[in-house]
Amino acid sequence: MAAGSSNYWEDLRKQARQLENELDLKLVSFSKLCTSYSHSNARDGRRDSSDTTPLLNGSSQDRMFETMAIEIEQLLARLTGVNDKMAEYTNSAGVPSLNAALMHTLQRHRDILQDYTHEFHKTKANFMAIRERENLMGSVRKDIESYKSGSGVNNRRTELFLKEHDHLRNSDRLIEETISIAMATKENMTSQRGMLKSIHSRMNTLANRFPAVNSLIQRINLRKRRDSLILGGVIGICTILLLLYAFH
Repeated sequence: MAAGSSNYWEDLRKQARQLENELDLKLVSFSKLCTSYSHSNARDGRRDSSDTTPLLNGSSQDRMFETMAIEIEQLLARLTGVNDKMAEYTNSAGVPSLNAALMHTLQRHRDILQDYTHEFHKTKANFMAIRERENLMGSVRKDIESYKSGSGVNNRRTELFLKEHDHLRNSDRLIEETISIAMATKENMTSQRGMLKSIHSRMNTLANRFPAVNSLIQRINLRKRRDSLILGGVIGICTILLLLYAFH
């Protein structure tokens, strides 16, 4: 009975190792497929849009991706089933001294299964994200090409209209700035005019309020002129007398 149980356990371990080896190879190929898909689409994006080869390549890689994903999921399911059978065996084993070794082996296979499952889902998610991004970029490139090829004349007219619109906006801005400067200048001149009127009115008020001062200033000016005339006459007479004396 013990020999039969031992053989059953060894068969389960062989199945687990075989499935793990197959999964390892499949995951490596799956990862390379995702990498090649990204690189090929990056190269195809730089080619001419009239080339149909990128579309065929992308479709072929998509089919390979779906096929490999299904195969890996089936292998993971089979490995999960083998691990479940191994867990049932460890729970029903009749030799307690072997339970620790069996549990250690089972835990190692479970860790391998968990790592493969995590790697598969991660690679699959990356592939889906790359494919979605490439599809979006391809759609944008097609829209751009169709826009360029179908509306070249309209694009030219649109560019001319946009340039003319920019010129008009610049002209309006310059006119507004000129008007603002003119209004500011007018306000300054009006303010200065008011100040001059105020000063003139104050001077007139002072002159009307103090007429005696004005008359006094006028008398002083007249006396200065008279004194200047007298002094000039005296100097002239003295000069003539000196000349006469010198010649005689």
